Amino acid sequence: MDHARTHVLTGARLAITAEPVSGAGAIVIEGEHIVWAGPQGDLPGVYAKAPARDLEGRLVTPALIDCHTHLVHGGNRTREFELRLEGASYEEIARAGGGIVSTVSATRAASEAQLLAEALPRLDALLAEGVSTLEIKSGYGLDIETELAMLRAARALERQRPVTIRASFLGAHAIPAEYKGRADAYLDEVCLPALRAAHAEGIADAVDGFCENIAFNAEQIERVFAEAKALGLPVKLHAEQLSQQGGTQLAARYGALSADHLEYADEDDAKAMAKAGMVAVLLPGAFYFLRETKLPPIAAFREHGVPMALATDCNPGSSPLTSLLLTMNMGCTLFRLTPDEALRAVTVNAAKALGLEDRGVIAPGKRADLAIWDAENSAELAGRIGFNPLHERIFRGRPC
Repeated sequence: MDHARTHVLTGARLAITAEPVSGAGAIVIEGEHIVWAGPQGDLPGVYAKAPARDLEGRLVTPALIDCHTHLVHGGNRTREFELRLEGASYEEIARAGGGIVSTVSATRAASEAQLLAEALPRLDALLAEGVSTLEIKSGYGLDIETELAMLRAARALERQRPVTIRASFLGAHAIPAEYKGRADAYLDEVCLPALRAAHAEGIADAVDGFCENIAFNAEQIERVFAEAKALGLPVKLHAEQLSQQGGTQLAARYGALSADHLEYADEDDAKAMAKAGMVAVLLPGAFYFLRETKLPPIAAFREHGVPMALATDCNPGSSPLTSLLLTMNMGCTLFRLTPDEALRAVTVNAAKALGLEDRGVIAPGKRADLAIWDAENSAELAGRIGFNPLHERIFRGRPC
């Protein structure tokens, strides 16, 4: 044991552990990692003289993980919020030049420094609720330079705050106005070259796409996935949000980390995801904000053992949400997840959705990314609205 780098948290209520722990629990942290966790009465004697801190019965969970965000972007789309209240649908707004494409102009006009500065308040809101890891997508540039600038800005957030960022290339997000009606030409001339450039620069951890009738069809997404596979990058997909397009089945064939949204997915999709070892990332913020009524097939995911994650989908148009705690509540209220399912959805399952095996569970060998709450159980995290019970966030073993 390295006494200089070891400390013990005692008097804790532990959630999301390798083995259930009832009553008072303890966690031993050495450097950036957990080396022991379990009932306080079973704490090995070797740690008896290590510095200890009594958490006085507070709940300790893995730090939260937001596994689907569009945190980096320019501008906002509040006018579209008004239009939807007046009766326009998301698809109608998109086809009229709004939606994703309307954010492109603002994002292209912003410098990399501006993109970073505008993203920081959104990031800070998530960190204040116990988030330690989040994914950020590109996809609002839709030209080579702006796509790369978005990924660089996402990476730069790690230098500004104690957080882990996973950056996903989402060049196949929408067809820009200058390529209207020429989706394949856009893939050839912009998307695929930008993907290769992002990979060469080392600023993309995964590749995403939007398979939908207002974006790209399955055959076009497969071109992007084939390139990602050739580059050795994992894939994920916005799939079955507004209609059934076959995206989930395509993602399963490519062994995707996740398929996200999934309102129009069916039991066959759930079976394919289970076989491929994928995560179903549910995005109740967009479901709520767009006033959708078609629910994802939650029962099929449960029946076939598909892990379910929850994420904010933080974006300027369809989910301007920067609260993962509210997302948990929405997952329970709108999708009927249990509070335990909701907590697993923003910890261990969210980590799996990002391909990260070193966090999301309180267990030996895992990263000491933890959230300490002024709460007794996980139901308190999901069951309240507009209240943040975070007492302390621990990142890489250090309070922050």
